[in-house]
Amino acid sequence: MERIKESFLVSPIFVFFLIHSMQVGVGMLGFQRIIAKSAGYDSWISVILAGVAVHIIVWIIYKILDPSGGDIVDVHKEIFGKWIGGFLSLLFVLYLLALAVTVLRSYIEVIQVWMFPEFNSWVFGFFTIVLAYYIILGGFRTVTGISFFSIVLPLYILLLVFFPLDYGHVRNLLPIMNHSVTEIAKSTKDMSLSIIGFETLLLFYPFIKNPPKSQKWAHLGVLATTILYLIASVTAIMYFSADQLDKIIWATLTMFKSINMPFVERFEYVGIASWYLVILPNICIALWGAGRGIKKVFSVQQRKSLLWILPAVLVASSLIKSRQHIDMISGYMSNFGLYYIFGYIPILFIITLVVRKMREKK
Repeated sequence: MERIKESFLVSPIFVFFLIHSMQVGVGMLGFQRIIAKSAGYDSWISVILAGVAVHIIVWIIYKILDPSGGDIVDVHKEIFGKWIGGFLSLLFVLYLLALAVTVLRSYIEVIQVWMFPEFNSWVFGFFTIVLAYYIILGGFRTVTGISFFSIVLPLYILLLVFFPLDYGHVRNLLPIMNHSVTEIAKSTKDMSLSIIGFETLLLFYPFIKNPPKSQKWAHLGVLATTILYLIASVTAIMYFSADQLDKIIWATLTMFKSINMPFVERFEYVGIASWYLVILPNICIALWGAGRGIKKVFSVQQRKSLLWILPAVLVASSLIKSRQHIDMISGYMSNFGLYYIFGYIPILFIITLVVRKMREKK
């Protein structure tokens, strides 16, 4: 297992920002419609259930990684051997690349629909990829710094979610539990695309000083994300009627239109522009993790692997043209993330537990 230099490590408290920044992204702008399809005005319950499920998975991830002190690539190699383990690690790398493509293309779509219809996705994607490459070359500490500023600087926008409550109706929340358990479970499943990203902990775990002490910060990051999504969902439920919530794609941005200030007429433009700081760590951490995984699997320098990865991400994001294609890619990402996080990781935990117990007995 590779030993990381002390100068490359980050303090445990920064795990809060890494986890939180990966979970809050472009999905925050329109997740309300997705989860309301199944559970309607009870969809806020699915946000809480999804948050609880993520807490359980974070606990499992620490239980998998703590004994070895390595990342998911080391665990795969330890349990499954070089070839099968390498193949499983490569699947995780492809998943991270698809995550970066989905975030980048979804944000470009928001700009094209809300601000500039003729916006050139190639140009914007190119400059974003170059910026991400520059950040990643600075090392993991630089990536962590971007995650920190992505939460601190746009914080004022997140606080403005409360403004639409002036036009909200509390009675929309009643009656509670008006939907079946199956419908709420389906809504919780639909929440998966919005909350994925925290699983990058599987790769940056060795870059944490005294990793076991960072677990409380990881859980606090998940808690902060859950509270934020809960506020956004409850606000949308109170603000929109059931028919409106079913049709509006970007509910959070639509609520921003209700904000009136003397110095800015269209506040949603400010929100979209500032949201670039929010989605930037999504892309940077995902690409850093993909480069790190390729480095571990193929023994290739991370800088060299990025020279192949980044153009592929740019081309893939630019080839996705229509809204239907974006929905399709997002659906695939949601399903794969759901099965990987809530299916494969618990199975891997059981396998590692059994294998390590057997080796201890021997």
